[in-house]
Amino acid sequence: MITINSEQKKALMASLFGAAIEWFDFFLYGTAAALVFGKLFFPNSDPAVGLLLSYVTFSIPFFIRPFGGVIFAHIGDKLGRRKSLILTLSLMGGATVLIGCLPTYAQWGFYAPLALMTLRAIQGLGIGGEWGGALLMAVENSDKTTKSLFGSVPQMGVPLGMLFGTAALNLVGQYVSEAEFLEWGWRIPFVSSAVLVAIGLWLRFRINETPEFEEAKKKGKQVKIPLVATLKYHWREVLLAIGLKVVETAPFYILSTFVITYVTKTLELPKNVVLTAITWATITCIFMIPIMGLVADRVGRRRMYGWGAFILMLYAFPYFALLNTRDPVWISVATVVGLGIIWTPITAVLGTLSAEIFDPEVRYTGVTLGYQAGAALAGGTAPLIATMLMLNYGGSYIPVAIYFMITCVISLITINSVSGHKSQVESRSLA
Repeated sequence: MITINSEQKKALMASLFGAAIEWFDFFLYGTAAALVFGKLFFPNSDPAVGLLLSYVTFSIPFFIRPFGGVIFAHIGDKLGRRKSLILTLSLMGGATVLIGCLPTYAQWGFYAPLALMTLRAIQGLGIGGEWGGALLMAVENSDKTTKSLFGSVPQMGVPLGMLFGTAALNLVGQYVSEAEFLEWGWRIPFVSSAVLVAIGLWLRFRINETPEFEEAKKKGKQVKIPLVATLKYHWREVLLAIGLKVVETAPFYILSTFVITYVTKTLELPKNVVLTAITWATITCIFMIPIMGLVADRVGRRRMYGWGAFILMLYAFPYFALLNTRDPVWISVATVVGLGIIWTPITAVLGTLSAEIFDPEVRYTGVTLGYQAGAALAGGTAPLIATMLMLNYGGSYIPVAIYFMITCVISLITINSVSGHKSQVESRSLA
């Protein structure tokens, strides 16, 4: 029987809700990039180039995220996880609301895409420090029997955010015409996110600092410059964290973002078909992630992660075969199975696996560097690479499926390296 005290409940709620809001803001942009930004902010290009340019702006924060991660991880390791989380949510939320207020290229010319890219970069700074803080707020409030479960809770923020973002645009699209959606409908979810941000900040102001951070601070274990200490003494662990992130992020963006382009452009089906499929998959994720975290506390995190990555690798070609049926039911099945079932054991344990590698005084910096560098290298580029492969190979999905499989292999190699590392993740305490 799992017992959770009131402080743990507050920490989990603040971690989950805040992460969900930040990822809502983030994925809202990704969905809008696939549907409207190419037309509104890059209209002088042909449709294919315009789409690529919109995905370039989608990729920007992935390369900004490591810088944001360094800034907010430094704050988190020196001043506390709570302070850092309040700042990240404020930055991310403000940028999202402003995106919803931006003039288009027709209204503002060159300044419109420039402002869009600037605000997207600010989003990257905020999201860069979010994950590590949300993860540690949960994991550092857990005990030895609940680490995977607690570590899975902030991971639920990803599908929750994607669900809110996709559902918001889908809902607006059902009640306005295509012309109205392009003119003003897409702005509604961006601007209305201000309400969610206010609620998230209220929750984060109410939580206390994590016990492990307070203990490290009390014992004088804090290092002067966490980034320097991490790169000097823990660079191997950072590389392992990067490798662990690859299979969790590249396939995810193919399953959740690139698929929108593939279904609407290549298969020429209505956008509601794929948005509905993604919505069902994210609902499944929300329930499956904590279940997988609970199971991982029983069967082992490395085993759960390894089997998930292996099965996801085998699923690459069947996934595209199901999409190519052009049947909305099978498209939903393909997305739910891939994103809602096979991907979930990987993401459920990723955070705890990464956190266990690092000592408390550099943990925020270490997990953030690994996570954000992995996201930049494998996640932000995934829709762009997949789109380019499709264009260069006559619309064939085969190169994309092979790329999908390669990302899985990289992480399978990494998890085997983790098991042989001197700080084996399941034999080491977070204390």
